[in-house]
Amino acid sequence: MSLLLENISKSYREPDGGRLPVLEIERFEMSRGEQMALVGASGGGKTTLLNIISGISSADSGRVIIDDTLVSEMPEPIRDRFRAERIGFVYQTFNLLPAFTALENVLLGMSFSRGRVDRHRALELLESVGLSHRLNHRPGQLSVGEQQRVAVARALSNRPSLLLADEPTANVDLANQQTILDLIRTACTADSVALLLVTHSGDVAEQFDRVERLEDFNTAALVTPEASR
Repeated sequence: MSLLLENISKSYREPDGGRLPVLEIERFEMSRGEQMALVGASGGGKTTLLNIISGISSADSGRVIIDDTLVSEMPEPIRDRFRAERIGFVYQTFNLLPAFTALENVLLGMSFSRGRVDRHRALELLESVGLSHRLNHRPGQLSVGEQQRVAVARALSNRPSLLLADEPTANVDLANQQTILDLIRTACTADSVALLLVTHSGDVAEQFDRVERLEDFNTAALVTPEASR
């Protein structure tokens, strides 16, 4: 099993002191190598869910288990190391470092892992996403689609077992949307990486065999703000 969530609960404090439930998930799981599209209403907790799975933020309660490792009970520094080594994250806004080239951004992604920084793999990844001619270009010198392709290469650089993608095609045109989606799915298939991809696009979601709506397994979506106060 690649990913298992049990009894996950997350809420935020509102300005008036009330609590706003965002996630209440009894159970959610994905198998090793499985690819899934996750859809749901804007503000429904999809990004919060990805952040909890990756360990960027913590749930109020519940367990996150990745590859039989109880990630949710790790101290933060160990959780950060685990994320660097085992989880790839493709952000909607790319999160590339503007002062570094495409190649350097991928190499920096590798540097957070205990594994060696593998320049040859970085070059191969950038070639696989069609950027072998843009290695020494900084993000500001790249198109939006090219920046997202660098972000995909960086996310795959440490050979993760789980790839999380938060609206990876939202900021690119239709031509690049399909290119980026194909790149992500092909790379995950080749290395048996589980893929959890958040999207608002019906065209993207319909290409997946498994499509889940967050509202179908997140009972917090049934709680009105008034009821949470």
